[in-house]
Amino acid sequence: MANRRLSNTIRTLRFHAHEMTQAELGERIGVTRQTVAAIEQGKYSPTLETAFRIADVFGVPLEEVFQWNEAQAAAEVRDVDAARSRR
Repeated sequence: MANRRLSNTIRTLRFHAHEMTQAELGERIGVTRQTVAAIEQGKYSPTLETAFRIADVFGVPLEEVFQWNEAQAAAEVRDVDAARSRR
């Protein structure tokens, strides 16, 4: 699986919220269960509004739900630049 720059703690937060299901979270934030699953697995990055809604449901700051891996992002940019320079 590819490394992700954006990680999250949604699954843990759902567990601590009386084992809230993905469907229940989706209903509260206005998206489908499938969308919640994709966000949770890092396959889809939520809109800023959805990210804030998720944080609001759990009553935590946005940065407690989502974390940005700056070092990984920088490495990916270097890889893209290196690939372009070989063309």
